[in-house]
Amino acid sequence: MSSNTASPALIASNGDSLREAFGKSLSSLADEFPKLVVLDADIAGGTGVHHFRKSHPERFVQFGIAEQNMMAAAGGMAAVGLMPVVTTFAVFCLRAIEQARLSLCYARRNAKIVASHPGLDVGPDGGSAQALEDLAAFRAIPGMTVISPADAIEMAQATRAILEFDGPVYMRTGRSPSVRLFGADHKFEIGKGQILRDGHDLTIIACGAEVARALDAADALKEDGISARVVNMPTIKPIDMDLIARCARETGAIVTAEDHNIHGGLGGAVAESLAATVPCPVEFVGVKDVFGASGEPEELAYAFEIAAPFIVAAARKVLKRKK
Repeated sequence: MSSNTASPALIASNGDSLREAFGKSLSSLADEFPKLVVLDADIAGGTGVHHFRKSHPERFVQFGIAEQNMMAAAGGMAAVGLMPVVTTFAVFCLRAIEQARLSLCYARRNAKIVASHPGLDVGPDGGSAQALEDLAAFRAIPGMTVISPADAIEMAQATRAILEFDGPVYMRTGRSPSVRLFGADHKFEIGKGQILRDGHDLTIIACGAEVARALDAADALKEDGISARVVNMPTIKPIDMDLIARCARETGAIVTAEDHNIHGGLGGAVAESLAATVPCPVEFVGVKDVFGASGEPEELAYAFEIAAPFIVAAARKVLKRKK
């Protein structure tokens, strides 16, 4: 059993998927958090926790294809002082949402749910496997913190943060290789967003895989003389209301971008925040209340209009409303 804790920069190899960065981080942090146990539903190779299974097999619990039992058991483990990390695909978390609600949140247990293969990033597995509702579902549960990091560096930092945090957490990872956005100086903090690029005409607020696309969209807008601020919003709940209000005051228009249904996820959280602070025009980039389809993630991003050109189109639309 290794006693070394690698830095997030060392854990996150260039091009690593978020799930691999998570699995490597969890394995690296295990000795620092001796109460940590990992729960798996027969897909450790798909969630990245095969790294933990190899390094700490005595703290790896296999439930088979029984996500509801796994989620309920996590509540029991937390009740006796362990810190369970429940791992499966995002779509399978939805079948265990009642257990997450009662056994974890209602009981106020210190357990974490980490879900891989969210949204259209699932790709060829198709619409039945693409969870486009998970952020909305878990955000609505009282007491649940909801996180969606943007790259492998941020994922490694977020993994430590949720282990240090006392309370239930739902965190998305990702299946595809991720674009490196941050350096070793990046600082993730639960409940805080970051301005990645400043601008004064509008603000694009994104999470997960959409952050890289938002930066591409800002580049395209700049060529036409439009100055777009880009905000990474890795915590969906509690969302950074102060930063959102500041962006609304300073730029007067907002676009949200997420690999999720346009209802109830990041866009909904941002709109709720603006309604309570500084109302302004908002346009939502996300999957438009339909199920996904089979295809490569980038192909699906275009087919379902969440790729960079559609963020650009939303920006132009919101600017017309601003004027």
